[in-house]
Amino acid sequence: MPCSDSSSSVSIKLTPDERFVSFDFAKITCGREITAQTGYSQYCAGRSLEDILKIPYSQVAQDLKINSEESQFILYLEWDALRSSIAQYLGVEDEDIDKERCLITSIEYSNQGIEFAEVILPPKELPKIMACGMVDKIKKEETPD
Repeated sequence: MPCSDSSSSVSIKLTPDERFVSFDFAKITCGREITAQTGYSQYCAGRSLEDILKIPYSQVAQDLKINSEESQFILYLEWDALRSSIAQYLGVEDEDIDKERCLITSIEYSNQGIEFAEVILPPKELPKIMACGMVDKIKKEETPD
């Protein structure tokens, strides 16, 4: 599944004091849509944006008990997209976060909170996970007729 052929979109909701509420993540890749369903949005709920930036991927994967390679890959995409989006929104400079690939498309402020949306180009580096075609090929080879 690690394809870098398309961009992602993120919509992030914050409280009026900029604490994380939720986010929607979507990426079209390998002919199907990947959406945020790993529990990562709930994991981040109530945290400050600065705290979210500090949480390493390995800690999130461990805390959410994400074990399958596909789920780890999707979690990585979510984790990377959210951190990049937050860094772009806050104007944070961090050599480990590629905020330059994030393009803010809208920011809305209201008494209920803040919502901003971004388009995100694919990350420069993806986790070392096997591509979909290879996984399917191996499964076929392992499955007896």
